[in-house]
Amino acid sequence: MMDDAMYASQLFLYAVIPLMKEIGEQYGYFRGKSGVVQLSVNLPDGVEGLHFVLEDGAVTTVLGLHEQPDASLHFARQQHFNDFFLGKTKKMPKIQGFGKPGLLIATFRTLLKMASLLAAKTPPADEPTKELVVRLYLYLLSRGISRLNRLGHPSVREWATKSPDRVYAWRVEGHPDTAAYLRVKAGKSKAARGLYTRSQPFFTMRFADLDSALSILLQTGDFLTLTAEKRLILEGAPEFGAKIGDFMQLVGSYIQG
Repeated sequence: MMDDAMYASQLFLYAVIPLMKEIGEQYGYFRGKSGVVQLSVNLPDGVEGLHFVLEDGAVTTVLGLHEQPDASLHFARQQHFNDFFLGKTKKMPKIQGFGKPGLLIATFRTLLKMASLLAAKTPPADEPTKELVVRLYLYLLSRGISRLNRLGHPSVREWATKSPDRVYAWRVEGHPDTAAYLRVKAGKSKAARGLYTRSQPFFTMRFADLDSALSILLQTGDFLTLTAEKRLILEGAPEFGAKIGDFMQLVGSYIQG
């Protein structure tokens, strides 16, 4: 069984870092850029990482290592990698790609923006940023729960193994793009962005607006109060909502330290 450090590393790699695509495109950091940017880390079982393929600003996320990235950030130690994404160190990873400084600058601008958005303790003031932060969290949490299942995390794995084909969804009223879902069936799971439209999800955590979502995601509001005020609507059996809530907190415990 993996230890907590490995769960954290895996979540940073496969649930947090992929959010760079959303942020880079939203703020135009990659506008006009082409090339391959890679982030990787030495883990106990070998080197793992992912890379972003940029084509004139359009970003495609690819899991796994690229043979010849144009720019790369490599962490030689797992502890450094975890501490960096937990905000516990400012020591930089090994950097390659100074021949394409534009790519490196765009990458660091995106990383810094991601850190500031995910570390925020209070909701942003403007609507576009509110929507982005909620969207990032929904993607992160759905991917994170699925990743923990694939890694064999005891509590998540036990739940997924016993599950029939079910879809768990998160959505915000009036913001159809700010949604995500998790499909679980007999131990397998898959997270996806957007609304699940093939049928009615088995369970949906539906927020009345962005502020209601941020109250839960940033843990600044009271769950029972929001539910009573119908700013948070749980569509499905309450016990399943409680389980999903537990897993959301579990993901948060690894990526927030």
